[in-house]
Amino acid sequence: MIAASVSDFRELARRRLPHFLFEYIDGGSYAEVTLRRNVADLEAIALRQRVLRDMSSLDLTTELFGQKLAMPVALAPIGLAGMNARRGECQAVRAADKAGIPFTLSTVSACALSEVASAAARPFWFQLYMIRDRAFMRDLMAQAVEAQCSALVFTVDMPVPGSRYRDYHSGLAGAAGLRGAMRRTIQGAMKPDWAWDVGIRGRPHALGNVAPVLKGKTGIEDFFAWMRENFDNSISWRDLDFIRSEWKGPLIIKGLLDPEDAKEAAAIGADGIIVSNHGGRQLDGVLSTARALPPIADAVGDRLTILADGGVRSGLDVVRMLALGAKGVLLGRAWVFALAAKGQAGVEQMLALIEAEMRVAMTLTGMKSIGEIDRTALAGG
Repeated sequence: MIAASVSDFRELARRRLPHFLFEYIDGGSYAEVTLRRNVADLEAIALRQRVLRDMSSLDLTTELFGQKLAMPVALAPIGLAGMNARRGECQAVRAADKAGIPFTLSTVSACALSEVASAAARPFWFQLYMIRDRAFMRDLMAQAVEAQCSALVFTVDMPVPGSRYRDYHSGLAGAAGLRGAMRRTIQGAMKPDWAWDVGIRGRPHALGNVAPVLKGKTGIEDFFAWMRENFDNSISWRDLDFIRSEWKGPLIIKGLLDPEDAKEAAAIGADGIIVSNHGGRQLDGVLSTARALPPIADAVGDRLTILADGGVRSGLDVVRMLALGAKGVLLGRAWVFALAAKGQAGVEQMLALIEAEMRVAMTLTGMKSIGEIDRTALAGG
């Protein structure tokens, strides 16, 4: 199958991955209403076509948090991404480097900060959750500094994990002990290419950044148990003082959907926010990112840098997000599908497709540079 779109990469990933892994990256929480809204609401936004405007020269470059980017795109943090291809986060960071965009490493990645730093050719971002053990958080931030991470993405919409039915159905969650391990082993054995590339050659299978606190436990059920027990649901805006005291670089708060929360983020001195509903994986039934973004941009767009994610499946979607008020767009499932399908080469190909699609959208909306893209690029804007 020739991959010509993100949807094609999704299908290739479905064919290659064990069932429990594909369902984990593809699924959302509860009835997946928000997951579907993210895609549907974004693709329903009509672009305003303009013609005969001499679009022979386009400039996709931009600057985010002091870093020059080839296009206003970053790879979002994805938990367990390294299980989708051999040492997957290392492959992804190399692809992002080649494309001239940032990669964001998840707290719950397969590859540790030091391993990804060794693979990276330029600074990458690090994503952090609020964890009960503040000493452990302090140590992770110190490791991020040592790894020369250029920004900290602090996720605030996961004080407790959402319930994801697909993970229970697939055997990833809720099937502890030998029974659950056997289900996953059988599913892995049914995908021999993945079993050889990741299951055997991709060892060790551990969550690199949190392995020290798991104390030798490496099973999937140990990971989910640790998340339930250690994510801090007492978090408040006051806790951002702790983050600021330990992290001196750009601070980006991820997981905002309400203008009042965006104002709070601006008030505490955040450098940026990511308008996000966690890819539809937390509270189901909330607004899509495309619906939440414009009022937030109106409220705080002149006070901090607004990024967005959720439902982005093409370069046209990137332009839509920019027109709605974002200064940059994070790709989540798009890069993990591509990684699962073809490794680093797949992520590179997917990013090239996104760039080509952006060029088409910009040419036919009359937007010659990223800075020109605003609501006038939308029909009725």
